[in-house]
Amino acid sequence: MLKSVPLIIAENSSNDDAAMASEVSNKWHFPILNDHEKPDEGFYLQVQHGVLGLADAADKKVLPIEVDFASPASLYRKQYGGGRKEPIVKAIGIKGSEDWHVVDATPGLGRDAFVLVSVGCKVTMIERSPIVAALLEDGIRRLALSFPELASQMTLRHGNSAEVMQYFTGENVNAVYLDPMFPHKKKSALVKKEMRLFQQLLGHDPDADALLPPALQLATHRVVVKRPNSAEVLAGMKASMAIESKKHRFDVYLCQKNLGE
Repeated sequence: MLKSVPLIIAENSSNDDAAMASEVSNKWHFPILNDHEKPDEGFYLQVQHGVLGLADAADKKVLPIEVDFASPASLYRKQYGGGRKEPIVKAIGIKGSEDWHVVDATPGLGRDAFVLVSVGCKVTMIERSPIVAALLEDGIRRLALSFPELASQMTLRHGNSAEVMQYFTGENVNAVYLDPMFPHKKKSALVKKEMRLFQQLLGHDPDADALLPPALQLATHRVVVKRPNSAEVLAGMKASMAIESKKHRFDVYLCQKNLGE
């Protein structure tokens, strides 16, 4: 897994962008380069117009990937999506007016976390890659500018999820959500650009099986694992039930603490 990438300041960047880049660099220990030092290959982070983005130097036609919880697509899904009928929400098991606390131990770009926040959950995201964690933190920061009440429901922790879950402190966790990176077949040419980039940057999750035991210990109600329909169950452990969609399924593990739900 790639641990660091250069942080680029655009040549014509504003003082605000330069200050933001410096803050990101100091917190996450990314080296800063000027625009004319931009690499010819590999990945780099850039700050432009107050947004942190991850770019691929080898593909200049593709816009940098950013975490934008307040994007039109995210807000449209929040307003007109399935709400509590969304497969992930049904799998998590939210009922009535319960305010559940969910740990998302493999948040990626945070899209599933935002769906859960949109239906009233508090979500703690645990991300081990400093690159992805920096993007998520920037997404929460910008969400707070327009929707502070939603941003306040999202928390980010940086670390190895299998370890963080073992020593989790704070309020009780009703459910843990796992969506480990699954190695797509080479024939899958239509994998989204974000997923392709993430796989190139981070690889798949060979230690994904190690996430399930601490998740089952932490959650009071359920652990939910998102898997491609063709994939085997995580850690070879049979789920209590599964909720299926066209391309994915959600394996649901009812926790021993609440088998009577």
